Amino acid sequence: MQKFNLIIVDDHSMFREGLEGLVETEESYNIALSVKNGNEILKYLDINSDKDVDLIISDISMPDINGIELTKLIKEKYTKVKVLIISMHMNADMIEELIQYNVDGYLSKNATKRELLEAVKTILSGKRFFSKKIKEVYFKKKQADEKEKIKLTKREIDVITLIAKEYTTQEIADQLFLSKHTIESYRKTLISKLGVRNLAGLTRYAIKMKYIE
Repeated sequence: MQKFNLIIVDDHSMFREGLEGLVETEESYNIALSVKNGNEILKYLDINSDKDVDLIISDISMPDINGIELTKLIKEKYTKVKVLIISMHMNADMIEELIQYNVDGYLSKNATKRELLEAVKTILSGKRFFSKKIKEVYFKKKQADEKEKIKLTKREIDVITLIAKEYTTQEIADQLFLSKHTIESYRKTLISKLGVRNLAGLTRYAIKMKYIE
């Protein structure tokens, strides 16, 4: 039988020990390390091969390094290691940030034993697992963002993209085969339409909407 090595990190001892007990009911799972902060995990991974660790189960709120930053560091340096977040936080922005850092799963601390074991099994099989509640919070935020998204014309997107790339008004005019006056008009319209104060605001919006990387 294949044995999977798991690490648990949570600064609350009772919760951490409870997780250990639940996970250890499965013969194929071995708790390689159980600690209260992320720095101990990073030290462990530096000493041991990442091949010796299959999954890290982490909280978000921890004293030294939070679960989001820990996920980012692990995914950058130890790409084969899976990460499952278990947290009381139901914050859509946190969920989105973790997804951007390629987190493998997210559960609420109110999850059942069955859901926890399903999440672990799913992630170790190479898939992602997000609980129903986490999905609801995340997609509700996405839908709200879509409603708030201001519709720009193709030409307005062209202009704001070039502004964000620090093109001058004349350079933008030359690039788009328009007059300098027309570009100035577009710029004023964009500032008003997006509710920003200056070119820096337009640039921030362009980056947020991923018009430029």
